[in-house]
Amino acid sequence: MNFSTKIIGWYQQNCRDLPWRNTNDAYKIWLSEIILQQTRVSQGLPYYINFVTAFPTVNDLANADEQQVLKLWQGLGYYSRARNLHFTAKLVVENHNGIFPTTYDELIKLKGIGTYTAAAIASFSANEAVAVVDGNVFRVLSRVFNVNYDISLNTTKKYFIELAQKLLSTTQPNLHNQAIMEFGALQCVPKSPNCLDCVFNDSCEAYKLKIVSELPVKLKKNKITKRFLNYVLIHDAYGNYIMNKRTENGIWKNLYEFPCVESENEMDESELFLQLKELYNIKNFEHYDAFDVLHKLSHQHLNIKFYRIETEEILKNSYTFSDVKQLPVPIVLHNFIEKIGI
Repeated sequence: MNFSTKIIGWYQQNCRDLPWRNTNDAYKIWLSEIILQQTRVSQGLPYYINFVTAFPTVNDLANADEQQVLKLWQGLGYYSRARNLHFTAKLVVENHNGIFPTTYDELIKLKGIGTYTAAAIASFSANEAVAVVDGNVFRVLSRVFNVNYDISLNTTKKYFIELAQKLLSTTQPNLHNQAIMEFGALQCVPKSPNCLDCVFNDSCEAYKLKIVSELPVKLKKNKITKRFLNYVLIHDAYGNYIMNKRTENGIWKNLYEFPCVESENEMDESELFLQLKELYNIKNFEHYDAFDVLHKLSHQHLNIKFYRIETEEILKNSYTFSDVKQLPVPIVLHNFIEKIGI
């Protein structure tokens, strides 16, 4: 079996027409790779277009205000990606004269760029013969070659990188890498793949052994933390609202939010009211119970409730509603703001 010939042949017949595949600009390829981490193509595509439009070059991104970058990123999650994106753009301008690196060895030194991303950029922009290994590649190789090692282990990742490198086309590494990832995304999908109509159905070890659904093996499970967040819209009679910027490390660092009372368990309304009463001269108090939400992240389940108080004093260092709409906020707050219209 010539693995590379088959996978490239399949790709040329089935690949999607995506904008980052029509360029060898390392900057734009880097943007697409960072946006598509933990993100489906259908969700990431409009973000990519917005970023390329707002920041056509790495210099434009480096010179942007972080608040603008986070606002454009709003809704993609894993906001450390956006902060690293901005930081790396500045680094490229300072240390590389605004020319985005194209070699694996240079790319791997940049913040937010790991082995997969460095290989992808080097391969797609400069046709460097270095194999990419992401979740799609794990799945394809584990099934075709019946590799039943636990992919959560570093030793297994090293094994797959070596296997992928051996299989890589030496003449068309860029096409090969695009092909194997696309094959995993469209054909060799996680659940119920169409094995009958597959270019590898005569050579896939997992298909022969009827163990396709069992591969790849991942034994380590994410530990889920439960958190209880009580957001309070605090405003005065003039429509001024309090917004706070999260500065501590965490999933929403540098994003804005309404004042938040976090509790170990579900908080009683009366208990919250008493806490707020010590801080504000409350005129009205309301629970937006129709908007209670369980926001599920990969490692956290956030039980979120929204409240509103009107205070009789005039709030200083506050924001109007139009100001609030311009601030980068977690998507769960953005959705709430859009629904209530304040």
